[in-house]
Amino acid sequence: MRQARTKSSDGVVRGISVLGATGSVGTSTLDLVARSPGDFTIEVLTANTDVTKLAEVARRHGARHAVIADAALYRDLKDALSGSGISAAAGPDALVEAATRPADCVLAAIMGAAGLAPSLAAVRQGRRLALANKECLVAAGDVFMDAVAAAGTELIPVDSEHSGIFQTLAGEPPEAIERILLTASGGPFRGWDTARLAAVTPEQALRHPNWTMGRKITIDSATLMNKGLELIEAYHLFPVTADQLGVVVHPQSVVHCLVSFSDGTVLAHMSAPDMRTPIACSLAWPLRMVAPTERLDLARIGQLTFEPPDEATFPALGLARAALVRGGTAPAVLNAANEIAVEAFLDRRIRFLDIAAIVAQVLDKADATGLIGRLTSLDDALAADEAGRRLAREMMSAMA
Repeated sequence: MRQARTKSSDGVVRGISVLGATGSVGTSTLDLVARSPGDFTIEVLTANTDVTKLAEVARRHGARHAVIADAALYRDLKDALSGSGISAAAGPDALVEAATRPADCVLAAIMGAAGLAPSLAAVRQGRRLALANKECLVAAGDVFMDAVAAAGTELIPVDSEHSGIFQTLAGEPPEAIERILLTASGGPFRGWDTARLAAVTPEQALRHPNWTMGRKITIDSATLMNKGLELIEAYHLFPVTADQLGVVVHPQSVVHCLVSFSDGTVLAHMSAPDMRTPIACSLAWPLRMVAPTERLDLARIGQLTFEPPDEATFPALGLARAALVRGGTAPAVLNAANEIAVEAFLDRRIRFLDIAAIVAQVLDKADATGLIGRLTSLDDALAADEAGRRLAREMMSAMA
């Protein structure tokens, strides 16, 4: 059977920019690119502070341009790229400018609120955006999707669950969709009670049973906040209401979503737990490219199990769902508070159970003081993000 290529129908090589090239998703993306020589050119690579790795991957993949987010590191990057012919830039404005450079596909994988402005700048170019930055949809979903519609941007999600939904819904009319279930592994503490969770260490929380991810998202998986954020993403990505979205725990991480249709059909998307599978989809769609991932052997796996999430023990999921229903800037506040709390837990300044507790307190305080309002612009999202961070720091100071 002839292998589908990632080149466009007229034979033009696909130019790619990777925003967040040194993180988990960026590294997996460049691994795929390296395995398809001649199919891609690298236009732009960016990183936060890791000059050494950014310069190394930029040289290896023949990037045209490299950007480091920390403006103070410009000279270090320029020196590291000396003689390569790769141009260098630094700082937040340079990230935004890099996102507007010509490329057939921009893969947006900058973690946190720092990825909002560059990703939105990429959207406004009206090309393909492979989205791996949750904050774009969680903190600024309405604004972001309005920009996607206005520019005619082809938006393809990179999260495994949303990639699965995207593929499952291809060609289906919105009115045929009854319900979408996102699956959650349950993380390393599935089945634990609050007494055991009280003594959890960062090392324990970082041992995800199935996925290899960055530190922050791994902690979010352990608290189930990650699945709550994914509910908010799904709400903006797909033509459904909040009531049509749900979560089911699936410890094997083989089924990534379940979509129910009006005729009683349920379609599942399955693959081994490897981020290179959804990344490959985002780069090659509507074709398929070779990905060096484990192939499913269902006979060897033996059984696939499902159970409801324990929201009493893991309240972060319910907090995210409530923020989705509340709307406006509530999800931005939720996300910001969670980022600060997760960072504090990793630094051993708070306990594992404090993460969700702090987020809940921040949401209550923000609501009571009028800090949750309408979301009409990127500035609204950034202001809510800053408020959430400030309130979370205040809560932690009071706990100390």
